[in-house]
Amino acid sequence: MPEARTPAQIEADIARRRSELAVTLDEIGVRMHPKTIIGDAKAKVASKVDHTAGRAYVAANRIVEDVRARFVTEEGAPRLERIVPVAMVVVGVVGLLTVSSRRNKA
Repeated sequence: MPEARTPAQIEADIARRRSELAVTLDEIGVRMHPKTIIGDAKAKVASKVDHTAGRAYVAANRIVEDVRARFVTEEGAPRLERIVPVAMVVVGVVGLLTVSSRRNKA
């Protein structure tokens, strides 16, 4: 059989539990405050934006490196056998666009 508690022990338990309850209620009040909720939402959005921007940066960087690898050797020298045909195509397309736009103006 458990020992009988004294009135002083019971009062001390009540005071301790009251203090714990006050702390808990304060924490709930802070968590439920509109400024806290808005701040948490802003932090989540910023985190997602940062994550998405980081992923986009990595993807873009990977594409740039792939293109660079196609047109430049590991030593940094240009690969003329790949650059010249692409340059000729670009010049041809620009020439066609120029001729086409001049015809449309006339």
